Amino acid sequence: MSNKKRVLTGMQASGDPHLGNYFGMMAKTIEFQNSGDFDCFYFVADLHAFTTKRDPAVFSKNQARCVIDWLALGVDPEIATFYRQSDLSGLHTELTWYLLCQTPMGLLERAHSFKDKKERGLEANAGLFTYPVLMAADILLYDANIVPVGKDQKQHVEMARDIAQKFNHEFGETFVLPESKIEEAVATIPGLDGQKMSKSYGNTIEIFAEEKDFKKKIMSIQTDSVELGEALDPENCNVFALHKLFQNPNLSALESQYKNGDIGFGDAKKQLFELAWEYFRDARDRRAKLVAEPAYVEEVLQKGAAKAGAIAEAKLKEVRKKLGLDHRA
Repeated sequence: MSNKKRVLTGMQASGDPHLGNYFGMMAKTIEFQNSGDFDCFYFVADLHAFTTKRDPAVFSKNQARCVIDWLALGVDPEIATFYRQSDLSGLHTELTWYLLCQTPMGLLERAHSFKDKKERGLEANAGLFTYPVLMAADILLYDANIVPVGKDQKQHVEMARDIAQKFNHEFGETFVLPESKIEEAVATIPGLDGQKMSKSYGNTIEIFAEEKDFKKKIMSIQTDSVELGEALDPENCNVFALHKLFQNPNLSALESQYKNGDIGFGDAKKQLFELAWEYFRDARDRRAKLVAEPAYVEEVLQKGAAKAGAIAEAKLKEVRKKLGLDHRA
């Protein structure tokens, strides 16, 4: 068994990936993978999607797109274990039940995401309420040490840790205690309106949008009303914040132009478009090839599921035995 720490993360198949998804979490997962220092498990968290109502045809399309998008954006199945959660649904849901029976109601009632969604009028179904326990099962099945997440998911990783600690105390050491990993510098990615970039707010910039649409989105980023020639404040500008995320090599010069009033928001946005469009050029090329090779994509997923499934089954055997289900161990 490898002595490397295990990194695990998943992404819901909820539509086209946007800059908030990428810089908030995906870029870090690729960095973990390419460092060679970690054992990486990445999965499409499609079971989680059913906490809200989904059109089956749209869901199926989004699921297929999510797989291709992850691969296009840099997940390497020769290095990372990449799989669909639903291909191992029996293992994930079985552990979820055991963990649910160890989880206090009060812990789930304190979940920020559940309270937030209720306040926004989403149906408060049991799946939405117990979502953190399924997420805990996703993590604990694989003895994950590190879970890269967006800031809004940090509490769920902490809950997984609490649940694991309670189980370990009750039945003996069984689960690794996971830790969340958040890049504070990119914890909140500004959307078109300055709020956190989120599909819920309709303020996203989709990575694989057509060039015309991609540029239109960037040119529509909200900025202050300032006369051309006036100094701009780079520290309070969403356009400049995105330049930083894309690691603009001319950032210092751009900052000086802002402060000296030598550039307007329109030109800053045009430069941002050119920078961002070039940044994802290779990903767009890879995506086009993957779309044309569905058999290869499915083969990748099945190989990943076989590897992940063997690890998950071994962990479940251990859990069953400790619970007294020796006949299933």
